Amino acid sequence: MIVPFEHVIALAGIIFSLGLVCVLAWRSNIIMLLIGMEIMLNSAMLVFVAGSARWGGLDGQLFALMIMAMTSAEVSLALALVVYLHRRRSTVDVDEFRELGEP
Repeated sequence: MIVPFEHVIALAGIIFSLGLVCVLAWRSNIIMLLIGMEIMLNSAMLVFVAGSARWGGLDGQLFALMIMAMTSAEVSLALALVVYLHRRRSTVDVDEFRELGEP
């Protein structure tokens, strides 16, 4: 591995922190919420691949592929949901949709 493992872990920690800040700062915008969650999943994927390269196993790379498949399915469903909700209420503000789950 050309890049030291500790540097990759530090970079993944920074990326995860940025995703967490995105989720916490823009909780009212559903698109920014989803982008923040994607950023956090990408940092976890980076750690899996780095660990796999360090210890010589393929487990981390397989987990990274599963995360990619899961996030692509999540993005397609979330985009369809956002388009539907935007057509219904003409906004992507999460606070506007709170009453959808109440009986």
